[in-house]
Amino acid sequence: MGFPVEKKQGFSVVVLNGDVDLSRSPDARRAIMKSLKKMHNVLVDMSAVDYIDSSGVASLVEGFQYARSNSLEFGLTGVSEAAMNVLRLARLDQVFPIYASLDERLATGA
Repeated sequence: MGFPVEKKQGFSVVVLNGDVDLSRSPDARRAIMKSLKKMHNVLVDMSAVDYIDSSGVASLVEGFQYARSNSLEFGLTGVSEAAMNVLRLARLDQVFPIYASLDERLATGA
């Protein structure tokens, strides 16, 4: 079961939900990388993520690195508290661009 991807204002928005763990992180990676390889800017909506493990985080890091090396934008939106705790532990909250909500990022325009 994959994760939905929506098009919004020049972004591919990958909507993660539930547990992003070893069994589901390949689907997350596939959705993120497919959009990036089409040269789309990507936002990952994490508002419905209940749990994320290191494999899920690795999918995010891979997407971020690919985007940066290809001059694409990559950011996280609406990060749930459970996911934010994991990102803070890994100090990735200091690496990823993180927006309170999708609407907040889309409102900034740039």
